[in-house]
Amino acid sequence: MWGQGHFSRASATESVSFSGVVQMDEDTHYDKVEDVVGSHIEDAVTFWAQSISRNKDIMKIGCSLSEVCPQASSVLGNLDPNKIYGGLFSEDQCWYRCKVLKIISVEKCLVRYIDYGNTEILNRSDIVEIPLELQFSSVAKKYKLWGLHIPSNQEVTQFDQGTTFLGSLIFEKEIKMRIKATSEDGTVIAQAEYGSVDIGEEVFKKGFAEKCRLTSRTDICEEKKLDPGQLVLGNLKSPIPLWGHRSNQSNFSRPKGHLSEKMTLDLKDETDAGNLITFPKESLAVGDFNLGSNVSLEKIKQDQKLIEENEKLKTEKDALLESYKALELKVEQIAQELQQEKAAAVDLTNHLESTLKTCIDTRMKNLAAKMEILKEMRHVGISVRFGKDLSDAIQVLDEGCFTTPASLNGLEIIWAEYNLAQENIKTCEYVNEGNILIAQRNEMQQKLYMSVEDFILEVDESSLNKRLKTLQDLSVSLEAVYGQAKEGANSDEILKKFYDWKCDKREEFTNVRSETDASLQRLVAWFQRTLKVFDLSMEESLISEDAMDNIDEILEKTESSVCKELEIALVDQGDADKEIILNTYSQVLQKIRSEERLIATVQAKYKDSIEFKKQLIEYLNKSPSVDHLLSIKKTLKSLKARLRWKLVEKNNLEESDDPDGSQIEKIKEEITQLRNNVFQEIYHEREEYEMLTSLAQKWFPELPLLHPEIGLLKYMNSGGLLTMSLERDLLDAEPMKELSSKRPLVRSEVNGQIILLKGYSVDVDTEAKVIERAATYHRAWREAEEDSGLLPLIFLFLCKSDPMAYLMVPYYPRANLSAVQASMPLNSEETLKVMKGVAQGLHTLHKADIIHGSLHQNNVFAVNREQGIVGDFDFTKSVSQRASVNMMVGDLSLMSPELKMGKPASPGSDLYAYGCLLLWDDKVKSLLCSLIYYRRSMTAEQVLNAECFLMPKEKSVPNPEKDTEYTLYKKEEEIKMENLDKCMEKTRNGEANFDC
Repeated sequence: MWGQGHFSRASATESVSFSGVVQMDEDTHYDKVEDVVGSHIEDAVTFWAQSISRNKDIMKIGCSLSEVCPQASSVLGNLDPNKIYGGLFSEDQCWYRCKVLKIISVEKCLVRYIDYGNTEILNRSDIVEIPLELQFSSVAKKYKLWGLHIPSNQEVTQFDQGTTFLGSLIFEKEIKMRIKATSEDGTVIAQAEYGSVDIGEEVFKKGFAEKCRLTSRTDICEEKKLDPGQLVLGNLKSPIPLWGHRSNQSNFSRPKGHLSEKMTLDLKDETDAGNLITFPKESLAVGDFNLGSNVSLEKIKQDQKLIEENEKLKTEKDALLESYKALELKVEQIAQELQQEKAAAVDLTNHLESTLKTCIDTRMKNLAAKMEILKEMRHVGISVRFGKDLSDAIQVLDEGCFTTPASLNGLEIIWAEYNLAQENIKTCEYVNEGNILIAQRNEMQQKLYMSVEDFILEVDESSLNKRLKTLQDLSVSLEAVYGQAKEGANSDEILKKFYDWKCDKREEFTNVRSETDASLQRLVAWFQRTLKVFDLSMEESLISEDAMDNIDEILEKTESSVCKELEIALVDQGDADKEIILNTYSQVLQKIRSEERLIATVQAKYKDSIEFKKQLIEYLNKSPSVDHLLSIKKTLKSLKARLRWKLVEKNNLEESDDPDGSQIEKIKEEITQLRNNVFQEIYHEREEYEMLTSLAQKWFPELPLLHPEIGLLKYMNSGGLLTMSLERDLLDAEPMKELSSKRPLVRSEVNGQIILLKGYSVDVDTEAKVIERAATYHRAWREAEEDSGLLPLIFLFLCKSDPMAYLMVPYYPRANLSAVQASMPLNSEETLKVMKGVAQGLHTLHKADIIHGSLHQNNVFAVNREQGIVGDFDFTKSVSQRASVNMMVGDLSLMSPELKMGKPASPGSDLYAYGCLLLWDDKVKSLLCSLIYYRRSMTAEQVLNAECFLMPKEKSVPNPEKDTEYTLYKKEEEIKMENLDKCMEKTRNGEANFDC
């Protein structure tokens, strides 16, 4: 035990020796002062600490290890005790440098994390090689208090108290070490001070250590020679912090370790051996050790309080300084904006004054600019604006319209008769009658074959794919211009209205363009006459009043005409015009979609026809053979007989008076191989069943009737879950007594996978119901498999000797939510991942019309702490029976209020239980109101789209309908949150009503 190990160490010989100490009186390092931070405590006088100056080194080491170690190879061969390796610390799954102290077994090694001082027993697979650049001396040093040693007769309890007391003085605190000497093993003997407090003196005053006897002029205490294994085994599993791997770390990366292994053992979870609970930091407070009126320790408290107040004032000062800077910047910005506005006002005034002087110049320039735009518009054309693209689309639809193939109607009639014949065979219960129906079906097959050939030939000649490509390109181009179409009735009146509107618009635009041309011609004529008036070379005398028309009127008219034409070409259309175009576009798109649906129908029928023709050629006038399946069953029977014989032979050898170990091992190997062969054949049998099921469902429904011996109908009814070749005694099963409180539960291994067998007691009535419920669940899982959020079912089989049904499922040891939260609770990120998976599982069940009814923390699994799945339920019980069990999470009932009132279970009651399971995480508490609100509970699909489950860095496709629907819940959330605490309290007391 830990305590005994330390007691024996403390009870070593009382004689004092200085042989292991190196004198430093003459050394330059003597009385050198170091600033360190305590990282690990070994006993009341020995501890490990990190130099404050090495903090950046710790950060760099952590970053390098996190990049190198995951890709590094595990250590092979012998471990070098002088070499530095990378070790995976069990409590935070991060990598740290370590040295091997002791080889405990082939797979286990005792290591010390050299940069922190704590130790741990690691598997060899968790120790990896690290590069040469990381092979340098440790960051942490081992220190021993100057002039002190542990009393030889010290009790175990006092030893633990002394270790804890020293931790309260130096753990994670900045202390000064005045170096006195160095032992041969590298331990630094020094005087430790925290402020004005001599730490060694405080330990001595409390009686946890004694002063060393002096044998020379120097005050050097004894240094005991100890076995490294004994020295470190008492300090295993001291956790290393995650701070070195996070961005928001503190000033110094140092371990939050256990101060006493015995204290952690007392707090260990009884159901989870090996996982230690972290010792609370608050337990390291000085006041917990009854220091009484010790003035030096009280001063430590006061110093700590002053430091905290100083930090608080510093933070407030920084905040005020930031606020002052922000206000100062805002004042500067406002002053700049005011100056800019003043300058703009001056510029505007100057501009207006100059504009008055150049009015004609400005008007002519503006008109010239508009003329440039007009020229470009006339060059490009605006035919699209008047629906030319829609007219072209209508023309394409009318000219190459695809019509129903002539052979399709006849094919549909014969196909319907063929399907009816198949249905009659499916419902037939007698072989003789079935043979007659099969013969009739075969005759219909011949007719259908001929019709199929005619149909395929006609479709091949119709250029179906080319027409579909034309329609798809047309719809894409129209959707790019007009966007989403609106729903409306198919009416030729819409197209007639469009053509009338198009003609009117074209006529209006033609008139406007003619008016623009006339105005421009008048303006050009005015300029030509003006040239003559001001031309001195002309002899003809012209009266300026006759030659110079009113230029302002001409410019006004010209500008008006140009602007009107640009408005028609550029300005958005009115609501009435948009309505006509949108209606026409919707009508065109409906015609395109209608023709696409017809083509899709023909293509689907064409595909079925091709498959039918191919299948019919292979099985023309004959049924599929089941000989391969029967051969597999025969092989299975032989393998199972050999396996049973080997099991009997093994038992006989083991129970003999002189068992032969080598012979037993040989038989065990043969048994393992036989089991693997049995399961290999069972999987082959399942593949054959799947093939026959597909044929029976599509083409040959007579297979279950003609071959009842193969049990195909039972396999089909079970959704492919039931197997008749697997038996309980064929498995090497280990009873799970701790989990078998309600039903038999055993664990086994199948093809390298650990599985559970869940036994259900059944009779004639419940057997069919168990198979039906399990099959419905299995079909829901098969829709999405890994993404379903459900626990997969591997096999279902019935026991031949007992009225038992066994369900084979994967085994996830200690992965249920109750065990995970009890041992190492999920953090926020893990919680979101797990609970999103659970919501997906409920959504899968509800989509298949399955009510779970008994969702609780024991059948919700957090696989690898990141994948949430919903476990199966008791298939012998109905929904109401499952929902009648009142499970609890903490002191809160998982039974929804409507179930307590006697109402039937519903998806809402599953979501109520789901909401109660979210109580431990703050980020998802925002969903609680909507989940436990009886009148309007959320669905599982809405939970999946909730804001808290939208993971960072993921791009989701927006869904306006879901966003609007969830927004309604968000608006109600504020009102519901006010009543949440009251409602939760009433629910705990069993007083909840439907209004909370």
